[in-house]
Formats: sequence, structure tokens, C-alpha cells
Amino acid sequence: MKIYRSHVLLCGGSGCTSNKSMEVKNRFEEKLKEVKLDKEVQVVVTGCFGLCEEGPIAIVYPEGSFYSRMNVDKVDEIVEGHLLKGRIVEKFLFKGIEEAEDHKSLMDVQFYRKQKRLVLRNCGIINPEDINEYIAMDGYMALGKVLTEMTPDEVIQLVKDSGLRGRGGAGFSTGMKWAFAAPNKADQKYIICNADEGDPGAFMDRSVLEGDPHAVLEAMAIAGYAIGATKGFIYVRAEYPIAVHRLELAIKQARELGLLGKNIFNSGFDFDIETRLGAGAFVCGEETALMQSIEGNRGMAKVKPPFPANKGLWGKPTVINNVETLANIPQIILKGPEWFRSMGTEKSPGTKIFALGGKVVNTGLVEVPIGTTLREVIYDIGGGCPGGKKFKAVQTGGPSGGCLTADHLDTPIDYETLAAAGSMMGSGGMIVMDEDNCMVDIARFFLDFIVDESCGKCTPCRVGTKRMFTILERITQGEGTMEDLEELESLANSIKNASLCGLGQTAPNPVLATLKYFRDEYVAHVVDKKCPAKSCKALITYEIDKDKCTGCTLCARKCPVSCISGTVKNPHEIDQEKCIKCGNCFSVCKFDAVQKN
Repeated sequence: MKIYRSHVLLCGGSGCTSNKSMEVKNRFEEKLKEVKLDKEVQVVVTGCFGLCEEGPIAIVYPEGSFYSRMNVDKVDEIVEGHLLKGRIVEKFLFKGIEEAEDHKSLMDVQFYRKQKRLVLRNCGIINPEDINEYIAMDGYMALGKVLTEMTPDEVIQLVKDSGLRGRGGAGFSTGMKWAFAAPNKADQKYIICNADEGDPGAFMDRSVLEGDPHAVLEAMAIAGYAIGATKGFIYVRAEYPIAVHRLELAIKQARELGLLGKNIFNSGFDFDIETRLGAGAFVCGEETALMQSIEGNRGMAKVKPPFPANKGLWGKPTVINNVETLANIPQIILKGPEWFRSMGTEKSPGTKIFALGGKVVNTGLVEVPIGTTLREVIYDIGGGCPGGKKFKAVQTGGPSGGCLTADHLDTPIDYETLAAAGSMMGSGGMIVMDEDNCMVDIARFFLDFIVDESCGKCTPCRVGTKRMFTILERITQGEGTMEDLEELESLANSIKNASLCGLGQTAPNPVLATLKYFRDEYVAHVVDKKCPAKSCKALITYEIDKDKCTGCTLCARKCPVSCISGTVKNPHEIDQEKCIKCGNCFSVCKFDAVQKN
């Protein structure tokens, strides 16, 4: 094995790749050759480090120096200063690194201190395209243990004892799901990994697949042994090309080493995995619609029962778990259920990954013990709202979740508590909103998404969500009535109770939550014809404060419809009938003379 004195670990997740991290990698390799260090320093492309706001990220080991917002212009100085002369280039270090004394651990950075990276333990640490690096981190030891030391029933009981619940949103007991499928007799059983991550702003599963694909493969094989399945499918979005590439490479490498295929570990157990690409339909995250898609049919939900454990893919017993759920399995097998239960809450042990986005300083992936409060995630880890803006709400659970207010910031994040507050855990999306966000418009945005993604099979979802969206559109245009608010609530409850699948049943959540906690904003839109957040275009006006206007003419020159009049060095005026409310004048004014009302 080649030994290097230094390693440059560079994020190769989708976010950083789109921000030209591969150009940074290429420049590192070119510069290292120029200074004749290419035999001493290795550049390794890893998975996501989590702190996406500061990407692309490069960490130089053994020092552990955390360089952020990398670009090709920084590479030469880091190579010449740090790697050649041994002098850390402090001006390129992450702004929070000064809190660390030795620069050797991510946990020395405020963003990571309250995190517990279990599922993400290898992301940013190993090369996901090299199976040997996964094996070096105890990879496939759990599979070896279950195949050589445990019976299928013992595996299922261990997973039950751990208390692991499904991380895809429903929170159902993983061990119970396996136990339902195990006793069913069939000539073929299936394990499916649900990697159809469709929530806006969610990228938890994608990052695990990109950074640690073998953890999922190993877990699927363990699940297959537990229930008697010999075939697995990973249903992943075609929109995730890096994840798809690394999954297929991982499957190929595992087969070559005999970790997938026939007679694994000479145990007599056969198990193999294939990928299936989804076309991006949100409804295919629902298990029956997902199986329909794998079978080559249109992805539409089916009535349950029968449940997949009894009659699933091609009518055979099937277990479906999502990416994050499966990624927990190998560690639970190796470290035991008591270890897993030492984290999280009594009803929900372990950790949960959240895609923290929106109006927050540190956007990215956050993995914390279940039971951590919203305040800790948004403020202690996320850094709060940027620009001194006031926190207004947080949407948890994606389009199927609900908006919670500042009064809920000390709410523990777990399945039951979030549901009681009118939201849900979901798969892990967490979008922060500040004072500039209009909650009526937020509800309209999520309903727009739901309308597009409904499979159309059942009337409550197909027709009801469209009707709700139309009402919300009318309200944001200043054309709503108080009767519309009553109809919204009535429709929401009807859709929730009558829809066929989880997508329709949870579709009204954003509307119900915003009506509950932000009804005053709805009333302002309907009665006062004003948007308190000054966000809804139809309900705002732009006016010029004559006492502040210096007559610089910049606003008039930038106006696309020439609705601003006035002479140089004299106050200007906006013709409200001509104004299209584009906001250009507000954006360019250097004297705060243009007021948004």
C-alpha cells in the first residue's frame, strides 16, 4: 500500500461538484506535480462534509486544516505554503476554525460540536469509490458477523431491540417491518432501498449514497439474510448522477470481492443488488407507487392492505427501507442495541439527518441525536438567520410538513412531538424562514409543488389540492375573502381524511399549520389587502420618500417601464398605474429613499 505524508480531502458531493470542486482537484494535482510533491501528497475526493455553505471544502491531513470556499486561485498558495513549506495558509481557513486549538477535528468547529455523525461517519473521510477504504473503516464486518454467527431471527430481534425507526418519515419500527416479512413463504423475496428523495431542499439520502454507498449495500444484504430475500433493488433518482455512478461502482466492487452474489462469506447465502432509476416523481417515494415504477408501470399508489411485507414487488414479500434507515444497520449490528439506545429518546433512539436550508447562516447537512431542540439546530449549529433578521418559522418534513413558530424553538425534534405541534419529522427537510417570508405564499408554494406531483389516482388529492392552490393564489393576489379561509380549512381536513396515500393525506399540512399559527397574515391579505412581509407582489407598492431622494436618477434609469419621473438633484416620483412592481428601484437606491409598502 502506498504511504503518503499528507492527504488533501476534497468534497466531491453534488453541491461542491456543481461549485467546481473537480476543477480545484485537477489544479491540486497539477500543482503537486509541478513542485514534485505528487508522490508525497495524495488528493482524495470524498463525500459531503455537511457544511455546504462553505463549500467547496478541502481538509489537509495530518494537520486537519479546514480550508473553505475553495477555488483554483487558492490552490497554488496552499500547495506552496502549506504542503511544500509547512505553513498553514490561515487566511483561507474556515472562519470558525480559530475556535480550534489544534485544527485536527471537525468537532472543534462550532457547526459540528452538537452533532453526532453516525450515518455520516464516513462522509468526508473516505474515498467512496474505493471499497478498500470502506473495509478499513470496519466495512462489511457486520455482514460477516450475521452470516457466520447469527440466525435470521437473531438479526431481526437485535434490530427490534435497538428501537430503530424508519427515517423516511413514517417512523415505523424497522425490526417489526422485517419481522412481518420473514415468516412469509415465497420462492422469491425482495429488499428495496427507497432513494427517491423528492422533498424540495432535501439531500440527505443523496449525500449518504455519494459519500458512503457501501454502508447501504451492506445493510441491504443483512436485511436480505434476515427475511430470506436474495434480491435487492435501489430505487434512485436519475437526477442524482453522482450517486448513481458511485452506487453502480460500489455494487461492481462488492461483487468482485464476493460481498454480493453467490455464497457470500461461504455461508450459502446468495444476495445481489440492482439499481433502478426514477424519473423524479415525488409520489414514487410512497412505497406502493415505487414498486409500481420498478415493475415498469406508472407510479401510482395502491390501496393497503395487502402490505408489501405480504404482497409487494411482483406480488412477492418485500421490505422497503430508506437510505438513512439502512445506513444505521451495520453499526447497530457491530455495536449493539444498547449503544444505539444510548442516543436519542426512549421512543426514538439514534440520530436524524436534516437538510438545513433557507434563511440560516450555515446551510448544509446536520446529524443530531433525536430529541435535540429546534433552537439548537437552527441557532447553535445553523448560526441563526443572516443579516440580523428575525426568525419567523421553520418548515419541517418538506411539503408534507408544517410551519412552526418561534414559540416552538425549544421543541424536541422527535416524531410524536412534531406531530402534536402540527408538523412532522418527514425525511429530514428543514427550511428556516425570517421576517421577509410571507407564510401565505409559503403555503401556496408547497401546494403548487403538491399539485404538480399528485399522481391523480384519487379525487381528494387530484381535485382538492388544485382547489386549495387556486384559493391561495387568489388570496396572494389580494382577491381573497373570509369565506375562502373557511373553505381552505374544510378542504384541508377532507383531503387529509380521504386521500389514498401518504402524499395526499399530508398535503394539507402546510396550509393547516400556517392557518393555525399565522392566521393574522391570511386576514391581512384578505381584509387589508396587504402582505405584512411585503413579499406578495400584487399587494405591495413602491413609493419614493422625497426627503431622502437626492435626485441621482439611478432608479429612473433602471426602471424597465419608465414609470419614474423627476429631474437631476430633485426628488423623483413613481407613477403607480404604470409600475409593474419589479423592485428594481428598491434594489438600486443607495439612499433608502425607495420604500416598499
